[in-house]
Amino acid sequence: MARAQQRGAASPAPTIEGYALVGDTRTAALVSRAGSIDWMCVPRFDAPPLFGRLVDRDAGGSFSIDVAGTTSATRRYLDGSAVLETAITSSTGRARVTDAMVGDVTGRLLPHNVLVRKLVCDAGDVTVDVTFDPRHGLPGKSPQRHGRVRGALVCEWGSLAVSLSSTGVDVVPGRAARVALSAGDAITFVVSVADRSPLILVPPDDGERLTSSTAAWWRSWSEGLRYDGPHRDAVVRSLITLRLLTYSPSGAPVAAPTTSLPEAIGATRNWDYRYAWPRDASIGVAAFLAAGDRELAHAFMHWLLHASRLTRPRLSVMYDVYGRPAPDEQHVDASGYMDSTPVRVGNAATAQHQLDVYGWVIDAGSLLESSGGRVHGETWRALAGFGDVVAAQWTRPDAGIWEVRGRPAHYVHSKLMAWLALDRLLRMAARRRVRRTRVRAWTRERDRIAAWVRTRGVDESRGALVWKEGGADLDASLLLLPVLEFEPPGSPLTIATIDAIRRELEIAPGLVLRYRRLADDLDGDEGAFLPCSFWLVQALARAGRLDEAHETFGTLLSYANDVGLWGEEMDPSTKAHLGNFPQAFTHATLVQAALALQRADAAAREAA
Repeated sequence: MARAQQRGAASPAPTIEGYALVGDTRTAALVSRAGSIDWMCVPRFDAPPLFGRLVDRDAGGSFSIDVAGTTSATRRYLDGSAVLETAITSSTGRARVTDAMVGDVTGRLLPHNVLVRKLVCDAGDVTVDVTFDPRHGLPGKSPQRHGRVRGALVCEWGSLAVSLSSTGVDVVPGRAARVALSAGDAITFVVSVADRSPLILVPPDDGERLTSSTAAWWRSWSEGLRYDGPHRDAVVRSLITLRLLTYSPSGAPVAAPTTSLPEAIGATRNWDYRYAWPRDASIGVAAFLAAGDRELAHAFMHWLLHASRLTRPRLSVMYDVYGRPAPDEQHVDASGYMDSTPVRVGNAATAQHQLDVYGWVIDAGSLLESSGGRVHGETWRALAGFGDVVAAQWTRPDAGIWEVRGRPAHYVHSKLMAWLALDRLLRMAARRRVRRTRVRAWTRERDRIAAWVRTRGVDESRGALVWKEGGADLDASLLLLPVLEFEPPGSPLTIATIDAIRRELEIAPGLVLRYRRLADDLDGDEGAFLPCSFWLVQALARAGRLDEAHETFGTLLSYANDVGLWGEEMDPSTKAHLGNFPQAFTHATLVQAALALQRADAAAREAA
């Protein structure tokens, strides 16, 4: 059925939203609509890539399945799962590619990473070029040696070994093998990864069974999610994506599986997001609690406590998947996505002081407790220590939620989150025996922060909160004001802040800028920041403006890519996704927006 010959292969760079995600909760792969895997780090999210062509077109590796004469391709995830299916129509027939990574390797003799790709000819005849071109690192390096073991191709780079098993195709690294298939023919490819451990070869037949069991596991998990509000499919897909981006051995939620996908094409806003931000973990606690997955919500909190153990009571801005501070930022010699350089490994923001982080983390602990979960003594001691830091340091300028790389400033959002930290801590303290002097200190500083916000954080001409003290610029993160319960949801300050942000930062229906770029900011404009767009939905729902909230949410959902995934930002004119992809922050705020709508709808029905 399969005839193989060697050919070269090349393809243009897909759009960012042209990719779909498969993963195993330890790493992930991005698959283009054309059938090419152009990004996959091994053996974990923040390790060097095995396939890195996404940001290194010249030297990066890839694994492509290219159907000759393709006229159309449509994709979907198998119901409730993370298994991707791409249906391809060519001028001579129809084919289908199924991509999966095996999630649960415990209790079985399996590699840490197993990628399975199955190609089936459903009708007619198809000719396919298969190119397996693994190149480790940035810039990508070809295998130091390769050979065959029991019919499988094995490639090695020092302590890293990768095997490719297949049915009926003789593959040579970096060269295309041409295969002809007729209706009913099928080929399965299995990639196994071993890092500092013995290489385990997985036969193609086992790969098919592992794909089926993986799909069944995901279906079982997603069917158990407790959410019956609007747009359940979009919410469940976002929760699956958040789970895919959680490093299961430690519970660390990475912001994205990629580095250096640009926020502005051709400019320098290219960051490494393969690390875990406590802010994102805290939002994940709220999302999974509301969806009924208490186990994952607790895992996020446990990771937060583990990650902060070396810096406590101070919180770092981000950590690696093992709970260590993220590495220093370096530029690597890679061509960049659509020539957007530099390509970065590591993230310099890890050294910043960001006051708002404490508010997110303490609020997550408060949510766990108020939902009926038990906050252990160690957790309480850690949270109380964070509160002491806030009480002592809230008067210091910081880098803010947007990690501005200029001089620290007094950001209003940072002060609001400091207020939140102490307010939620005081709620928790009411159920515990806490020293009166400590409670008085928290109360005093909370009230001082509130007074600061109302006097120094408001533009009197608008009656709205502003980005930072002494300025008139707006900040879309202040859309969280009605969510924090700092003010009544319909207060004049709340309404004025929402309306001012809509007038000045909403640049297309539902699409909101973080802020207007300043003269001393980085080069290049950026797109609308999608988490702020979903915060707008939350704000409108909490303020009782339900029709506007539902309309905005529906508009936003139309901007997702074809399989329901989201980047960090969006070009308002073309609706092209920008930034690292997919972005956990965006998916988490989508879930929060849907939950806010669900609660507001229920309250409206009850009031009626």
